[in-house]
Amino acid sequence: MKNKSIVIVNGDPESTFNEILIKTLKNKVLRNIGFSIIMVCSEKLFKYDLKRLNTRINFQKFKGNNSLSKNNIFIIDIPFNHKDLSVKNKNLYIKKSFDVGINLIKENNSLALINGPISKSTFLKGKYNGMTEYLAYKTKSLNEVMLIFNKELSVSPVTTHIPINKVTDKIKKKVIVSKITSINKFYKKFLGFVPNIAITGLNPHCETFAGKNIEKAEILPAIKILKKKKIKILGPFSADTIFLEKKRKEFDVVVGMYHDQVLTPMKTIFGFNAINITIGLPFVRITPDHGPNYEMSKLNKSKPDSLIQAFSFLKKYVNKT
Repeated sequence: MKNKSIVIVNGDPESTFNEILIKTLKNKVLRNIGFSIIMVCSEKLFKYDLKRLNTRINFQKFKGNNSLSKNNIFIIDIPFNHKDLSVKNKNLYIKKSFDVGINLIKENNSLALINGPISKSTFLKGKYNGMTEYLAYKTKSLNEVMLIFNKELSVSPVTTHIPINKVTDKIKKKVIVSKITSINKFYKKFLGFVPNIAITGLNPHCETFAGKNIEKAEILPAIKILKKKKIKILGPFSADTIFLEKKRKEFDVVVGMYHDQVLTPMKTIFGFNAINITIGLPFVRITPDHGPNYEMSKLNKSKPDSLIQAFSFLKKYVNKT
């Protein structure tokens, strides 16, 4: 049985995450949320941001599962010297925060992990394509799936943070079947229905003009297998028309072949009114659908929309499972 708690790893100490988290914690969405919140971050830095934003939030030190109670906020302090903002010091802090947070989820069997954004270029340093892959490695997960979720329409790229010239080699029938099967199970478990899924082709108008025909060799066979599994899927559709309003309203999820093929139209339509969910980990992992946003740090202008969406999702769906 899942423990009624969620773990929040605040991430990059220079990002706007503390600001949007504080704004979210003051939002009405947190009223009677039904689970406890455990923050893993620098207590000193969090208090500094509370003071800077002239906000009061009641929280207490986490002292183990026996101290947990619904609708309360706890903190595990990860010391951080905020006067040393070197990449090395920040990376050590971020790594320790994730290590503590992941171990805490395993020990507590918590509902979910929310993490603040980090800089992939400075923290991951090319060892992992993104935080989705980093967390999959840390939890020994083999079939991680990125789902950018909005209740009106969600998207998922088959390949994530890889160069565009490497995408073709990664589009495989087996991978497509595995990822879409996971998405289907996620919707059935947490949202309570079988989703209508559209899948795009890789090439313009779903036509391969030279070399291997990806649509015929990989995508269409994958669709055939998925239909035999009673998954409601249609395609492949051309990516330049599937997001037209009349067409996209027929589907709950659009699965694309690469990152920007589906995330660009998603953000154009919904802005940051969406959340990034990682499926396939031992727990539900959610992060706001934006980066560290350094240029907005300490300006008190960052909007918490995406994080509010994350808490709303947890309150409505995950907490009931």
